[in-house]
Amino acid sequence: MSQSDGIPEGLKSTAGVIWRILIILAGLAVVGYVFNQIFAVVFALFFAMLVTAWTQPVMNLFHKFLPKVVAMILALLVIISAIALILFVVVSSSISEGPKLVTSVTTGFDDIKHWLQTGPLQLSDSSLNHLLDQAKTASGNVAKGFLGDALGALGSIGTIVIGGSVFIFGVIFFLMTPNTIWNWILGWMPKKAANHIDTGGHIAWDSISGYTRGIVIVALCDATLVFIGLTILRVPLAPALAAVVFIGAFIPVIGAPVATFFAAIVALAERGPIIALLVIVLTIIVGSFDGDVLQPLVMGKAVNLHPLAIIIAIAAGSLTLGIVGALIAVPIAGALYGVLKYVTNRDPDRPYQSYVEPITTDSK
Repeated sequence: MSQSDGIPEGLKSTAGVIWRILIILAGLAVVGYVFNQIFAVVFALFFAMLVTAWTQPVMNLFHKFLPKVVAMILALLVIISAIALILFVVVSSSISEGPKLVTSVTTGFDDIKHWLQTGPLQLSDSSLNHLLDQAKTASGNVAKGFLGDALGALGSIGTIVIGGSVFIFGVIFFLMTPNTIWNWILGWMPKKAANHIDTGGHIAWDSISGYTRGIVIVALCDATLVFIGLTILRVPLAPALAAVVFIGAFIPVIGAPVATFFAAIVALAERGPIIALLVIVLTIIVGSFDGDVLQPLVMGKAVNLHPLAIIIAIAAGSLTLGIVGALIAVPIAGALYGVLKYVTNRDPDRPYQSYVEPITTDSK
């Protein structure tokens, strides 16, 4: 190409990439602004998709020998019953052993406080109180964030009713007529882009649904392994601590280790520093098994992200939507990454082929 204008080709190429990126970011900003205005509806539809991902395999199994409507109803009953059972176990364990758990954690923190004052660090009372105040503030913000995000995302009673209605009908129609809904969306897309949008949509759905199904299995396995390990080490409150790990495992990479930290604190208070150290070793073993074996085996390519990318996605989701954002950040990031690999022709399973369909006009 001619350089008569005096502008180097490298600068032209860089500028071309930058303005394209800026246009994409501007488009995402507009989409984000629109979604923020109807957040309750988007929130309800997204969680309807998650429930659909759990229910669809069960419904397909029932549909082999039952009518579709009956299969859907039975599948929803199975999923609702499973969720209710898990919540019952988690809540009952927390309620029955909650007071003792709080006492043990408090005693463990007191032991750590004593060691910080008398051990090698020799922290003064003022320095230690400052650290404790920061820890209390952080834990309070987490608790407020969880409740505030859950309630603030829904808002008033009217918004809750609207969001709940969208969620219920979303689940029903996503299960009954998914192809009809998706084909209607594709019908509004430009013809030459429809195939690519169709492929990208299926990639995103496979990622979100695969993650949604897999994370429940991963959380159950993590909680079971921690429960077995704590029982072998004879750490008290193993059921309640396993319930905490189960909840924490829904935030990948960091959730389960942070939850298991409380088990180490309880072990320190009830069984001494050696058992607490063994619980920390248990945390490392379970975390390695989770990341290196369980997640690749269960989720496959559903969320093929580097651990650092997962942490960044969780941090971004937390800053944007708090605890709710941390929970949904990873499946969304995995879906976006899968689509990005496809459109940049880096997905070996789905090569991107550009084409232009002929434009036809109706003559009257």
